[in-house]
Amino acid sequence: MDSHNISNFMITWFNTLMNNEGLKRTSNVVEDLTQENEAPLRVNVDVLKQRLIEQKRKDRVKRTIILSTVVVSLGALTVLTY
Repeated sequence: MDSHNISNFMITWFNTLMNNEGLKRTSNVVEDLTQENEAPLRVNVDVLKQRLIEQKRKDRVKRTIILSTVVVSLGALTVLTY
């Protein structure tokens, strides 16, 4: 085998490998036309507002804990240095 045959073999092998990879990755997308006719689901705004309030409360608690930890740590370092 000379280098020309080896390079042709490698190119053919690479192309076959890439073609098989492309076939393996294809997804089976099935379109369901009945979903287009259905009305969109209604969103309860009160539930969304309540979730937002809860998330803000959690963020406030996290921020308070972090700030308190920093202040206490600085105070402890100050006491230990004197």
